[in-house]
Amino acid sequence: MKQDAQKFPLVGSAMLFGLFLAFKFLPKELVNAILGAYFVFLGMLAITATFEPIFEPFFPSFFSTKTLEAKIPPLPVILSEGAELQTNPLQLIIGCASTVFCAWYYQSRFWMANNILGLAFSLQGIEHLSLGAVHHGVWLLCGLFFYDIFWVFCTPVMVSVAKNFDAPIKLLFPKGISSIEGKMEFSMLGLGDIVIPGIFVAIILRYDAFAKVRSAAHKLTDVRPKYFYSAMGGYAAGMVATIVVMNVFKAAQPALLYIVPGVLGSVGSHAAWNGELRELLAWKEHEEEQEGKEGEQGDKKNKTKSPGKTPVKSSRGGDVDVNGAKRTTRSATKPSKKDS
Repeated sequence: MKQDAQKFPLVGSAMLFGLFLAFKFLPKELVNAILGAYFVFLGMLAITATFEPIFEPFFPSFFSTKTLEAKIPPLPVILSEGAELQTNPLQLIIGCASTVFCAWYYQSRFWMANNILGLAFSLQGIEHLSLGAVHHGVWLLCGLFFYDIFWVFCTPVMVSVAKNFDAPIKLLFPKGISSIEGKMEFSMLGLGDIVIPGIFVAIILRYDAFAKVRSAAHKLTDVRPKYFYSAMGGYAAGMVATIVVMNVFKAAQPALLYIVPGVLGSVGSHAAWNGELRELLAWKEHEEEQEGKEGEQGDKKNKTKSPGKTPVKSSRGGDVDVNGAKRTTRSATKPSKKDS
């Protein structure tokens, strides 16, 4: 995972430059039509997954527990072996509604519908992506810190793709109507500026939960500090700094330039203040699972132990129980006449 985090800025750069070349040498409408349809299909799945737990309490349990299966026949080139799909009635209901919504967005490209799809993508990305270890997130954020600076300040690539790519890969905030073209102008926030810091904040939250469970298991009275609040505070401070600088200089700003120092600085300084910086950076998610397994094994051992006394052999003969009391053992043979 560490190598993947280090390679991610390079992979992201290749994809970004590829999109830049596509918009430069191909018709803009064609690129947006193809990629827009792809993201709308993904958006339908993202909205269904996002809203299912919200609506589940309002439906009978049958709608969530009943499993529906469907088989897709083999398709040449696309799906040579076919596929099997599993769903439930609630997912079908939400899926139909999300299909209508996504079709309306594809036709209208309304900015608020774009934001709903973007938020659904962000939530699902943060939920399903995992860094595995805190230091992996540090590597990833540091790499994307320089990635964002380079593509925004040193080249026109990032800004050009953001303006030409009409798909829910960004959140739009109306600024007003342009006096020249009479069109609505928007400020933009890329989903990467939400998801990438978000998965780091998520692993910090998991560490807090792990520390809390461990403290309860060892019956410790001191409660571990909440690094999650530090991470969220640093992210909010970075976003505020981005907006202020953008409005002051009237120019596009790389949001990660301000978010990364805010998040890493707040969490790192908080952990250093508590003397836990090294422990935090070294923590991995599999330690949480291992700790839980060890706790379950310890409980099983405690249950299998006998409450009675356990005798052990003494060097002088006989048995000695765990409290030190000697117990003599009678010989199985009768004494001889000499002895009597």
